Amino acid sequence: MFAHRLFRLALLALLTLATSPVLAQASPPHSPPADWGPVGINLEEFEYPFPVSYLNFRIYNQDVRLAYMDVAPSGRPNGRTVIFHHGGLYYGWYWEEQIKALTAEGYRVVVKDRLGWGKSSKPDIPYSINLWASNTARLMDHLGIEQAAVVGHSIGGQMVTRFAFLYPERTTHLVTVNQVGLTDRRMGRGFTPLTGEADTNPDMDEVFSDLLAWAEENYVTWKPEFVEHMRIRYGQRLSGGWPQMAYVSRLTGQMRGMDTVVNDWQHIETKTLIMGGEEDYPSFADEARHAVTQFPNAELFLIPNVGHNPHEEVPEVVNAELIRFLAN
Repeated sequence: MFAHRLFRLALLALLTLATSPVLAQASPPHSPPADWGPVGINLEEFEYPFPVSYLNFRIYNQDVRLAYMDVAPSGRPNGRTVIFHHGGLYYGWYWEEQIKALTAEGYRVVVKDRLGWGKSSKPDIPYSINLWASNTARLMDHLGIEQAAVVGHSIGGQMVTRFAFLYPERTTHLVTVNQVGLTDRRMGRGFTPLTGEADTNPDMDEVFSDLLAWAEENYVTWKPEFVEHMRIRYGQRLSGGWPQMAYVSRLTGQMRGMDTVVNDWQHIETKTLIMGGEEDYPSFADEARHAVTQFPNAELFLIPNVGHNPHEEVPEVVNAELIRFLAN
């Protein structure tokens, strides 16, 4: 216990250095750069940090493909696998620093783009957390992986929680990173089916203004590489495929209001880590402190002065904590 406390104190000291004003990064651009052109909804123009493969299958009578990176250990193999799940408006490529750190420790690392986002297909189907969790099991079967640790950020935290609930025998560790949906907010919201048309011809000035607000809300310390998220989201709205993407985004957004994983928690015996930057939405830290008391076998790691994406903002802190936790 004493050694563990010292370890965490060392991490927090490292964090203080990483977020000091001396090392502060530039701010987002104040207007869209001139070279920000259209970006395909399947990110054809965007290179991922490791080779991308595809799993082809048929679901809801549609042919689809699931994009993923399967990265072999760069250090001495330990025979274990970690599968990363991205957040709602993100992509598998933003786990690059975690892939490098864990493969160096001997892990096989798999990172998927969830169906409906990234380089994966964008079918018109009834999306659900159960569907995304089952696709992780499908991918594991395809890759010959019997068990894995699962890590999920934001809505990806809901996916991995549901995976651990549905497939406990296949889950060695469960990690959520700034998970959304730490409380059940469905009560009193009613239900409204999708009606009308998606916003297929957005006002690009408004789009960029929203992206600036997103940057301010999600990061405490800005780094130049974060602008890639803005470039992709801006460029996809200039793409001819945007109407399809806009509709799929509405489908997945509606799904989020129809399900919750909070009732899964007490049934999950898997060793669990609830991790996050404290400077997320105002109630996040308190919700995380409550959530950790509901799991039978969970621990909490909150990172001060960091926002919604700690694996990007302070990757060295997140990587060290992942390595510590997964080694147990």
